[in-house]
Parts: sequence; C-alpha cells; structure tokens
Amino acid sequence: MGRLARQQARANVECGLLTTNFHVPPHTARKGLMNFGSPLLVVSPHLDDAVLSCGLLLAAHPAATVCTIFTSAPEGDMMTDWDRASGFTGAFEATRARRTEDVRALSVLRASPIHLPFCDAQYLSSPSHEALVAALRATFLEVKPATALFPLGLFHSDHTMASDACLAALRSFKDLAAYAYEDVPYRNIPGILQERLATMLEQGIKVSPIDMADTGAHARHLQLKQAALGRYGSQLRAFGPEGRAALDSPERYWVLRAADESGSSRD
Repeated sequence: MGRLARQQARANVECGLLTTNFHVPPHTARKGLMNFGSPLLVVSPHLDDAVLSCGLLLAAHPAATVCTIFTSAPEGDMMTDWDRASGFTGAFEATRARRTEDVRALSVLRASPIHLPFCDAQYLSSPSHEALVAALRATFLEVKPATALFPLGLFHSDHTMASDACLAALRSFKDLAAYAYEDVPYRNIPGILQERLATMLEQGIKVSPIDMADTGAHARHLQLKQAALGRYGSQLRAFGPEGRAALDSPERYWVLRAADESGSSRD
C-alpha cells in the first residue's frame, strides 16, 4: 500500500468510516470453511476475484451471492495493457465480455451475480469511498446475508478501496458475521499481507486465521472451482502460464475483531 493509500485509510478512521465492531459467531475457529452461515455474500473487487479467492467456499455454499464492485466501462472507449493482454480491442468490448464470463462462471457454482456500476482503476475513473459504501450498504440490505466475505485489500488499489468500503458499510450491520479473504494472486507478493494486517491494526482491527478444513467434499468442490475459473478465459489469457500457476493454492480466510477484544471463542 502506498503513502497516499495509508493516509486515506487513517483519514477514514478519523472520520468514523471504518468499523471496529464485528459480530464473531461462537466456535468460528472450529467450524471451518464449509460451515459459514447462509445466505452467503461475497464481495469481489473485479470480475473473477471471488472465484479466484473463494471458489471452494462458493462451491460449498450453492445459492450464494457475489457482488462485484468494479464492472463498468469508462465513458469513452480506451485501451489498457491488461485489456490488450486479455485479447480485447478496447474497454467497451472488455467489460461486456467480462460480465458475460462472470455470469457463466458463477452459474457453475450456482451463485447469483450482482454487478455494481463502478470503473476500476485502469480506466482512470475511480469512485469515491462514500459512493462505494452507499452501494455496499444497499447491497447488504437487498441480499440480507447471514455471512459476508470481502477482500483483505492486498496491493491493488481497487482491492484496498473495496476492503475499506466493506469495513465501513459493515458498521451498519453489527449482527452480520464478517470475514476477510486473502486476495489471490496478490497475497503471493512478499510482505504484502503483513503490511495490510499492520495497517488494519492501526485502524483498530485485528484478524485471526480460520481453520479451513473442507470436510469430505474437497475433490468435488475443487472440480467445481476449476470449472468456474475456466469460464474466465480472457483473464486466464492475461495471467499467462506463470500467473495461472500462482492461482492454484489453498484459500485462506480471517475472522475480524476489534483490537481491544480478547479473541477467545465464546462457549
């Protein structure tokens, strides 16, 4: 995270935009990956992040909802390096195709998509923190999830914005069980996870890893995840062979607590 992003995060805390109160269900650490409460909502920065980072979890929770934040084209067509590497001729074609890919991928996991109308950073038109928070609050009210998962916010500015906005939106939903997932593939950058955890602690938030045991159905869930990932053809093309190899790693999740909580599970 850069200096400006750190300054923005601290400003959000000072303005009361980030929450330090989280609902922590009893026995969280013992429940494991496949026992999160339903309905389940996964917030995804881009049109593939939820499946990249949470595909096994989504496979284990059919009828989940995936809300993707940055899905819209810019006002004027343009070409970016990533869209070119993905095989597109411009942003308009890229965003249309990627939304279609997302619907097809999520259908494999029997998940429902919600596409919010914001542009990602590569199109030089990032939304405000306040706009993201308002849209996420409206989504939580619409979906009424029992459990919400969102990115830790590693490295990419869109991921950090999404994470901070989720933390702020959750302030209004104190009975909603909230968890963070590690952003694939950015979590593989040396030191990036530790840097983000330190920033969150500065914001009054501490996190603890969850035991991710997938009881009895891992092979089937993995098959579904791989099938869903295969629907993101343009993104796999842009990742290239080395990038695709980094995608095949265990999913990791964290439970959030206020920094002044003891962290002990309730019996």
